[in-house]
Amino acid sequence: MAKIAVFGANGTIGSRVVQEALDRGHEVTAVVRDPAKLAGADDRLRVTTGDVLSPESVAEAAKGVDVLVSAVGGGDGPGHVATVEPSVRALVSGLRTLGEAAPRLIAVGGAGSLRTPDGKQVWDAEGLPDWLLMIMHAHGDALEYLRTVEDVRWTSFSPAATIEPGERTGRYRTGVDDLIADAGGDSRISAEDYAAALVDEIENPRHVGERFTVGY
Repeated sequence: MAKIAVFGANGTIGSRVVQEALDRGHEVTAVVRDPAKLAGADDRLRVTTGDVLSPESVAEAAKGVDVLVSAVGGGDGPGHVATVEPSVRALVSGLRTLGEAAPRLIAVGGAGSLRTPDGKQVWDAEGLPDWLLMIMHAHGDALEYLRTVEDVRWTSFSPAATIEPGERTGRYRTGVDDLIADAGGDSRISAEDYAAALVDEIENPRHVGERFTVGY
């Protein structure tokens, strides 16, 4: 059993990571701005107040846990997009204050910087709306920052090009920097299977110090 703290635990991805971890018997703490929003969600879940943009708050949430998950995705509008890269910096700063006692960090990333079969990146595709490009590049900036970090155990986890609520099948494929797509070129993953893959990575660490991705 792992002790896991999750920032962004009431979001589309964070809530599913929490549920997946609880279903597997892990000890989970949801770190949110407003604990009232998770009232009654699950009596096995510990809920605490925290701010992902505050290194001090991060350090407090990270004490005594094995893995700190950030599910701050930026998909809820421009104000949230602006927090993606700064939140990663605050997470690293907070964990650094704990030294060797710092837990591992797993940060939900984006698909925009993944390579496509034509040698480009997902965000180079024609016709992408500006709001989506903002999210993609915010996650790209966060990943580039993480790649400079050598004193914190980090992992960035990019989804497929399309991620949305759906079915948990427990079946998926993983890669590192290349977009995963099926024979027809469709790149997708359900939020439930993304959460399953993330908890699999917690239980079986294979991508410490790098980005990895998932898809069907």
